[in-house]
Amino acid sequence: MKKILFLIGLFFLTIYSFGQIKVTSGNVNFRTSPEIKENIICIIPIGTEVTLVLDTVKYENWSKITYVGKTGYVNNVLLKNSFSNSKNPESNSRPVNNDIKYYKNSKGDMVQSPTYYKSTPAGATAECNDGTFSFSQSRRGTCSHHGGVKRWLK
Repeated sequence: MKKILFLIGLFFLTIYSFGQIKVTSGNVNFRTSPEIKENIICIIPIGTEVTLVLDTVKYENWSKITYVGKTGYVNNVLLKNSFSNSKNPESNSRPVNNDIKYYKNSKGDMVQSPTYYKSTPAGATAECNDGTFSFSQSRRGTCSHHGGVKRWLK
């Protein structure tokens, strides 16, 4: 589970270990292959843990990961160490029942559906009246099937 930095020319190449848990540092495009122009499977919310399945040597700035049972690619710049890799394995950033679902919003983007968490998760935009947290990218229709918006987070 070590992170190794190699100086190549004027750039550092980061290599992560297989099976390592990383966390997204922003809302990340989860792609079908390691190229910026490739199809987006979904958008992974900020603060979400993902598992590395391939190091970065083969794809330079991209990591092959698994997320919600699918395999794809994310840019390394948007990954950081996870709390699960630290001395404190307990994390409130995981869904209560580990059941994360997605929907396609009006712009055609895949967005995490409202989900129950013990505390406010990173990337959430609203808390719904039924206790779920929404990751909606617009205010229109947010929490509409969850009793409306209890409070806006962003």
